[in-house]
Amino acid sequence: MRYFLELSYNGTPYHGWQRQPNAISVQEVVENSLSTLLRVDTEIVGAGRTDTGVHAKQLIAHFDCDNHLEIHTLQYKLNAILPPEIAISNICLVKDEAHARFDAVRRSYQYFITLKKDPFEINTCYYLKKQLDVALMNEAAKLLLNYSNFKCFSKSKTDVKTYNCTITNAVWDENGDQLIFSISANRFLRNMVRAIVGTLIEIGEHKLNLDDLVNIIKSEDRSQAGYSVPAHGLYLTNVEYPKTIY
Repeated sequence: MRYFLELSYNGTPYHGWQRQPNAISVQEVVENSLSTLLRVDTEIVGAGRTDTGVHAKQLIAHFDCDNHLEIHTLQYKLNAILPPEIAISNICLVKDEAHARFDAVRRSYQYFITLKKDPFEINTCYYLKKQLDVALMNEAAKLLLNYSNFKCFSKSKTDVKTYNCTITNAVWDENGDQLIFSISANRFLRNMVRAIVGTLIEIGEHKLNLDDLVNIIKSEDRSQAGYSVPAHGLYLTNVEYPKTIY
C-alpha cells in the first residue's frame, strides 16, 4: 500500500531535502523516524528537492508499507519523535501507482524579502537595503508567462531532459516592510526561482529593463541573468495533484 505524507519544515539546520552521504537532510531525518516506527527500512520519495536552507510550508512525499496503517496514530508518533523543525500535517492512503513527484501537476513557491532589519527574520527573509520599483518588477513577472524555456535561470550542469516549464502565476505583493514573490508552475529547474527573483530585483533597481529580461530568456544563458538570491527567503508552499490518485 502507498501513502502520501504531507509535511512542512524549517530548512535552516538541513542541507536540503535530498539524502546526502556526508550531510544531514530532511529526507534522511524523516526516513529514519518512519523506519523506527514501522520497524522496517522505509524509503520516501519527495515531490521535489529543496536546496540547503530552503523551507517548505507544504511538501508531499510517498512511502510504501505492506500493512494497513492507523494513520492518525502514526502521524502523532512521527511528530513526537521528529525534531522541532519538521512537522507532519497529514498522512493519507493513495493508489498504489500514485507518485509524489511525477503525478504533481502544479508547484508553488514564495520568496520573502524584508526591507527592515529584523534579527528575528535572519533565517526566514532576505534583508534588502534598497528601494525597489515594485510596479516594474510586476510588469517583468508577467512577461515570464509568455515563455517556456527557462534555461537562463537554471543551475549549470543540471541533468535534465528539458528546460521547459509552464509558469501559470508570477506576482509581487507588498505587505508592510515585506515584499513577497509568488510563483506557480508545473515544474521548476534547479535554482530557477532564486535566479528569477535576483533578476527581477535588478529590474526593480533599474539595472535591467523589460527588454533585457526578454533577451536574457531568449539567450538561454545563465550568465546573462541576475544573481541568485539567498536560500533562506525561499519557501515551497504548495504541491497539487489530480483527484485520480486517491
